[in-house]
Amino acid sequence: MSGQTAVCLRIGLLHFSYWPEVQRGSERIIHDLATDLAARGHHPHIITSHPGRPSRTVEALVPITRHWRPPEVLLRKRNIEEHLSHLPFSYLSLRGSGADLAHAFLPSDALAAIRWSQRTGRPSIFAHMGVPRREVSTTRRLRKEILEYATSRSDAVVVLSKAAQEGMWRWLGVESRVIYPGVDLARFEPDGERDEQPLVVCAAAVEDARKRIDLLVRAFRLARRDRPALRLLLQKPGDPRLREDLQREVEGIEYFDPGVDTAPLFRRAWVSALASHHEAFGLVLVESLACGTPVVAARDGGVPEIVDRPEVGRLFHGDDESAVARALLEGLELAQSPSTAGSCRERATAFSTENTTTRYEELYRELLGSSHRSR
Repeated sequence: MSGQTAVCLRIGLLHFSYWPEVQRGSERIIHDLATDLAARGHHPHIITSHPGRPSRTVEALVPITRHWRPPEVLLRKRNIEEHLSHLPFSYLSLRGSGADLAHAFLPSDALAAIRWSQRTGRPSIFAHMGVPRREVSTTRRLRKEILEYATSRSDAVVVLSKAAQEGMWRWLGVESRVIYPGVDLARFEPDGERDEQPLVVCAAAVEDARKRIDLLVRAFRLARRDRPALRLLLQKPGDPRLREDLQREVEGIEYFDPGVDTAPLFRRAWVSALASHHEAFGLVLVESLACGTPVVAARDGGVPEIVDRPEVGRLFHGDDESAVARALLEGLELAQSPSTAGSCRERATAFSTENTTTRYEELYRELLGSSHRSR
């Protein structure tokens, strides 16, 4: 980590939710970026919302403003895009923050950032956390319009992978920059020994259909025919009936509580699996690799940009559970090679939080050093 910079930047980071309400994906990226920026002498300010009373705290040297999030029942009933009710509060906080630059991580939050930018003449960035796709942008009213506005009016658009960059150009005609998310290499590192019996860990949310846990479970059941002692560790779903159904239908499934530190789980595992499709990146895969554990994932979205060599994992095509089962079994064999842990760790170092923060720091300075384009 570099030392303090000569010129400190004041960065407003906007997102619908944050820790501890949600501790994955975008929220983790924002957390790591904010803490790294603060460690470099900058002044990030996270502006977010939650269902509770408004609050302002300082966590890990980072000020966090949590506004009350009004219920969005009427928006859902009318099938209108969600994550809009908190925007007036976020906009007012941004106006009073004295920020040099606004950085939004959700299309709706980009609306507040762009409005602030228009009034102040200071730049705004929109970081899109997914892969743009036509079928997703049209599932709710106003979603497509909000996304088009966010990508066309922000001073810079950032995506998480080359696959997302291609989707941004194909469906929206917008040029974007790739900045890969980073992993905390000090927190996720090899330590101790893996479980004596083969263990597959999946850190994805079970209830999220896009994660295709059902496909992974079917493949796991097939893989147990060759490896009867194989176990699958899943994030505990909130629905107790779903937990019981999975364990009743398939032997060898265990659960871990959401929100726990996943680093020890990745260290215990022989393989970390992610069956989801349309992933813009796949941060949990990098976290597993940083712990020295090989991965199995779908050859889709930004995942092949992480698993780009056979020494660190296996990729599968499509939704055939037999193909996934073969990848799991090959991954278990790979885990037993003495060189695998080192290869996985080496691959993960290319995606450090330090690299991510440096790229964003460079982008911030570029935008602040150039003339703010007229709107």
